[in-house]
Amino acid sequence: MSVTDKSFIGSIPELYDRLMVPLIFEYCARDLAARAVALAPRSVLEVAAGTGVVTRALAAGLPADTRLVATDLNQPMLDQARKQLANAPHVIFRQADAQALPFDDAQFDVVLCQFGVMFFPDRAKAYREAKRVLKPGGHYLFNVWDRIEDNEFADEVTRALAPLFPSDPPRFLPRTPYGYHDPNAIRADLDAAAFETVSIAPLATLSNAPSPNDAAMAYCQGTPLRTEIEARGGSLEEATRIAAAAIARRFGHGAVSSRIRALVVTAK
Repeated sequence: MSVTDKSFIGSIPELYDRLMVPLIFEYCARDLAARAVALAPRSVLEVAAGTGVVTRALAAGLPADTRLVATDLNQPMLDQARKQLANAPHVIFRQADAQALPFDDAQFDVVLCQFGVMFFPDRAKAYREAKRVLKPGGHYLFNVWDRIEDNEFADEVTRALAPLFPSDPPRFLPRTPYGYHDPNAIRADLDAAAFETVSIAPLATLSNAPSPNDAAMAYCQGTPLRTEIEARGGSLEEATRIAAAAIARRFGHGAVSSRIRALVVTAK
């Protein structure tokens, strides 16, 4: 993992929340939150909460007296999440590293994480931290993206940008967000953290964008792929235009849809 893969700074949080969240995250967030709500927890910790798409779904689905703590390593992402939940004063926001959680043992009924574990440098350590703060019998819920080939917009953007930087193509998307999809590897990391039971289920749906440009802008400017493009001396506008053209050739020139596929993990 590159050191820039976890860099959600500048205008990225706002673009991420405005473009990426409706493009690929909302459906999966509702699914993950519903799984947590079904467990009827009295205390919930969200790690790598990002701009709060799962937090919002949890706040809407859980009783107001449920303890709900949302954490993220990146304060700018939490600041964006707090803006979206200004009318939910019962939600506690706290900057925290998932590998060194600032909570005592056995504090939460549920720990959950939406598309964040792929960014953890030491996943087994982060999983041990999740287990440590869970109460006996508690549940750890998270999701990850399946192969990039099964997530068509991301795959198309990656392929389109490669010729723009032939000697060093940007690899953020396949390396990190879409780089942790092997169920055997996931199970091995959770086994190393001493979780007792693990289930992994696929979740597939369609990703929809108003136009190819909206989809291209989401990936090229609303994620750390932006940092890779700029580090190579590339123009964000040119990269977005090239990615949009590739999406248009494959999916059409109006409103566009493509397949996305995730894996949902439940560990107890």
